[in-house]
Amino acid sequence: MDVTSLKAVLAELRPWLLPSRFEKAQQGSPQALQLGLRSLDGVHWLELSWMAEAPRLHAIAPPPRQGDGSTLARQLQHGLRGLALVDLVQSGWERVVELGFARRPSDPVERWLVLELMGRHSNLFLLDEARQVVALARQVRQQHSRLRPIATGDPYQCPPPLQGEAPSRDASLAQWRGRLQLQDLSLREALLRSYQGVSPALVTQLVEPELVEAPVASLTADQWQRLHGRWSAWLGALQHQHFAFARTDDGYACWNADACWIDAQASAENAGCSVNMGLATYYGDRLQRRQHLRLQQQWQQRLALLRHKEQQQLEVQQGLLLSSEQADALQRQADALLCEAHRDPLAATEAQKLYRRAKRLRRSVAAVQARIDLHQQRLAWLEASLTYLDQADSEAVLTPLVLDLAAALDAGVAGDGRRRGQRRGASQPEGVPQPLELCSPGGLRLQVGRNHRQNAWISLRQARRGDLWFHAQECPGSHVVLKASEGPWGDADLAAAADLAAYFSRARGNGRVAVVMVPTDDLQRIPGAAPGTVRHRGGTVLWAVPAQAAALLASPPTLPVEASP
Repeated sequence: MDVTSLKAVLAELRPWLLPSRFEKAQQGSPQALQLGLRSLDGVHWLELSWMAEAPRLHAIAPPPRQGDGSTLARQLQHGLRGLALVDLVQSGWERVVELGFARRPSDPVERWLVLELMGRHSNLFLLDEARQVVALARQVRQQHSRLRPIATGDPYQCPPPLQGEAPSRDASLAQWRGRLQLQDLSLREALLRSYQGVSPALVTQLVEPELVEAPVASLTADQWQRLHGRWSAWLGALQHQHFAFARTDDGYACWNADACWIDAQASAENAGCSVNMGLATYYGDRLQRRQHLRLQQQWQQRLALLRHKEQQQLEVQQGLLLSSEQADALQRQADALLCEAHRDPLAATEAQKLYRRAKRLRRSVAAVQARIDLHQQRLAWLEASLTYLDQADSEAVLTPLVLDLAAALDAGVAGDGRRRGQRRGASQPEGVPQPLELCSPGGLRLQVGRNHRQNAWISLRQARRGDLWFHAQECPGSHVVLKASEGPWGDADLAAAADLAAYFSRARGNGRVAVVMVPTDDLQRIPGAAPGTVRHRGGTVLWAVPAQAAALLASPPTLPVEASP
């Protein structure tokens, strides 16, 4: 959030919140605080975040109750109890906001809540009337900052002054151009270094894309004139508070979209959207995707580690199986000892030892082979799980998948070293599985399992006589069931089901993929195997094109709606 966005947020908040009574503070995440403030219009909520990747301040929809017991939330709850928000201060071009709290609007401020939005140096401070630090989001020690270490009880110090000149509408085109041409830099670097309040995002809004990296010495007089016009429009928007939220290709803009290079269609779609609500949606989506990616990576690392361990155990058992092939050689060696014409008196004893070793090796073959089969099943389960994780492109897909994997690991399905049922209170997936359902070109239902539980549901429990099952041949991936029991099917329906099976498999990137089609009546669950693991008899091989499934997912046909009786 740059200073332009911050000014836009505050311009919108002041009429809503000044004055407003403090009601509640809660810490929704480790690096964000939520404030509840009651005005004549009702309760408004603010989110103040000092996250290094996304420091921000904006209004949000009423959040769920959470984080009431955090230390910072309790300190603010105690320090701001009975006070009202009477002032919102942002000076110059600093990304620092001070929220002033007093008993009444006419009384002096008793508490200041200071939010610094400065990347990895972002922080939140609660100050008393003497501007001493009462509470803060994170301690700034000497090793963190030699210029401004701050801890509880210290007097608050403002951040170091900004470099560059403060922008002014009074500067002429010649003065503005002359300052940017003081150094031989690209236009982007010249704007960032010469003036305060200019962010990389603002540069892309002010400058035409082909001129961003152009040297300042190469610009023509017409280009300078157009740039200065947009520069003046930006300063005018700040002066007259003409703000509007609009999404852009690389982020968002909060000032008059008509004065900068923002896609007109994106601006029209966001017309009438408040800056605060637009930012809440923007950051909410980004942070949700960030959390999604983090959870996805955590499970990928966990399963990859289990796969490595399982592969090592498989290699050990395969080595034992190879050693069991020495049984015949040991028996021949013992036979040779007993058949010697002048054998040693101890030869019979040695031969008996060799016979016993050969017998043990032969008896171990069945047990070793069973362990090899088990490890191979677990490896197949882990490979399929990693495929589902790689293709979990939304929260609706990832959440049930994580629950499914957690339940499987708690039950010891993946061989993670814990006994079945060892962990009490293990999370179990609840409710009916919700596989992906699409409509085939012929109007039949197509069900796609996005995890092991959904695969078992559609392939074994929900399958009816006549349904057809599809799976990428010898490749981890999702089960796909064409509900052929619900009506006549054609070649286009089979092709669509095969394309989906190829698309939701490890072979998604291939041009053509072999897919096995089997009637669901021929599927059998493997006893003792993980849920969703099946075997089948026979089958027909179809050649599928994953790219065609992507087109079907982009604009799926509509399922017919049953008429009400």
